[in-house]
Amino acid sequence: MFGLFSRKSNKPFIDTLHGEIMAGVLHPQLYLSHGVPDTFEGRFEMLVLHGALTTHRIKQLPAPGPDLAQDLTDGIFRALDATLREMGVGDVTVPKKMKKHAESFAGRALSYFAALEAKDEGALRLALARNVYGDEARAASPEAGRLAAYVRAIEARLATYDLDHFLSGKVGYPDPAETGA
Repeated sequence: MFGLFSRKSNKPFIDTLHGEIMAGVLHPQLYLSHGVPDTFEGRFEMLVLHGALTTHRIKQLPAPGPDLAQDLTDGIFRALDATLREMGVGDVTVPKKMKKHAESFAGRALSYFAALEAKDEGALRLALARNVYGDEARAASPEAGRLAAYVRAIEARLATYDLDHFLSGKVGYPDPAETGA
């Protein structure tokens, strides 16, 4: 499903960036004021947002950007695999769950990228409501508006970063409290 590091020298970089992504995922404001459920599923949704936006930007950069983006994606899924095992998911079940999570990750990322590329606020809020809140009716909610503003702020910030910035190991996501609508 996801390959082992073919470029082992990237491991420190990948570990550092994964830590930055997880810091974004675990920001308390996402759960307190943006209405993200503080559950495994809610945290997975935030992992998709932060991970997909970050790897997408790195992939757009010149070489070795695309290779680093793939290594980071592989690292994200290795950590997710380890998390499932720590939660007590059995060895037989983990591959099935990982396949489902990989498909979910890819599908959600595509819907977010399509809405962002089209600059379609309604489509972004609808995708967030469906995926994060599990209820399309929440697309008009204030929480979905704040979360959509946060996603746009992440995209805007990441667009200013060059490869050297990512190679420094810093992402620096915006503060969700300062991006809410």
